[in-house]
Amino acid sequence: MKENGNRVKYQIASGRVVLLVDWLKNKMSPPQLILIVFFCLIWIGALLLTLPQSSSTGQSIGLLDALFTATSAICVNGLVVVDTGSVFSTFGQVVIMIMIQVGGLGFMTFGVMVALILGKRIGLKQRLIIQQTTHSTSSQGLVRLSLYMVLIAFAFEAFAALILTIRWQAEMGWGQAAYYALFHSVSAFNNAGFALWSDSLSSSVGDPVVNLTIILLFISGGLGYLVVVDIFRKRSWRKLSLHSKVVLLTSAILTAAGFLVLFLLESWNPATFGQLGAGERALAAFFQGTTPRSAGFNTIDIGSMLAASQFFIIILMFIGAASGGTGGGIKTNTFVVLILATVNTFRGGGQIHAFKRKITEETVMRALAVVMSSLAAVLVIALLLTISEGMLEDHFLEVLFEATSAFSTTGLSMGLTSELSSAGKVIVTFSMYVGRLGPLTLAFALAQKKRSSKIGYAEDHILIG
Repeated sequence: MKENGNRVKYQIASGRVVLLVDWLKNKMSPPQLILIVFFCLIWIGALLLTLPQSSSTGQSIGLLDALFTATSAICVNGLVVVDTGSVFSTFGQVVIMIMIQVGGLGFMTFGVMVALILGKRIGLKQRLIIQQTTHSTSSQGLVRLSLYMVLIAFAFEAFAALILTIRWQAEMGWGQAAYYALFHSVSAFNNAGFALWSDSLSSSVGDPVVNLTIILLFISGGLGYLVVVDIFRKRSWRKLSLHSKVVLLTSAILTAAGFLVLFLLESWNPATFGQLGAGERALAAFFQGTTPRSAGFNTIDIGSMLAASQFFIIILMFIGAASGGTGGGIKTNTFVVLILATVNTFRGGGQIHAFKRKITEETVMRALAVVMSSLAAVLVIALLLTISEGMLEDHFLEVLFEATSAFSTTGLSMGLTSELSSAGKVIVTFSMYVGRLGPLTLAFALAQKKRSSKIGYAEDHILIG
């Protein structure tokens, strides 16, 4: 009788879980489901990291630090309040690596893989969620795109891991070198910025193999899967989509600008480039010029850089990577759309276009919404951190840097992260969550159903400028 009673209770509990899942699927929009699933994944990761097995000392690191780390990993940020290499055990580091991979690729991509393996059908609801997480403009071919995403990620990571293993095996031995290579390859391709060294990659500042491999990974991940797939399919600049052309050209310009500005500025700084040779300076400038695009690694101390360089990095972090990629920020294509709209206004109006293709007014308005909401978020975060950390005015750049890095999911820091108070950790944790999901996703998730206005208002004018 007791076994039958337990069986009935189990069936009732299972039925309630199924009903809850079905209710969530039917009642919630794809953006709302994304918010909830990311929230649940973060807490699952946090609970795993609080286990004594996740700590190198055998003692729990505490819920708040575990939650901060899990959010940073799932949101592929890279900000850390405890040193990943020394505080976490191998088990804890593997948990972090898995969270980075899931957060970078998107939980629905893995869901598609599991569903296909089990022979399940991908429904319309699932396709809409995939479209939302990949920023795809069409709902067609999304399952194939998900498969491409997994293959591209694993191919890049495996190739880079092989190169780094060969490079590090003389120093560490094959086993440890392979583990370090895999961890940093996953972290780099997903633009996470987690490193197993306390100084990130500063010890490799003059190593071209390590630098160029890591740069290749985070640039490829930051371009976005849509762009990478488009390149492999078309293999011709003329045949590429407008999105791919804009992303590639903008990324090249920002990379060149980052290299030149930091090389010229930091060459005068004895605390950074002044200690390096000519070749190492060029390599360091190239790395630091590209890493603010949401990568999170660094080969020189960011806190020792000139204030002008630090402010320039803030600008690059705010712009970020491309839509549909593993990076954050307002996105390069959003930045370009606003630049084109501004230039077009100065020229007297007319169609906004690029590469002989018209850009719709709706696209411009969405870009404006993203930039304004992101700017407001960064300013609010900076204000809250200034209050919670009791920062004086001569440390404001440090606070603004931290706020921008958290929201843009970049992971760079001038040193404030490790000194955050409990309130500061909560603020930055929430900032990483909001920044990863994006202002528009949050707005769509929290908004009511669209209502068409039945009232037409008379047109009037507001003075501008």
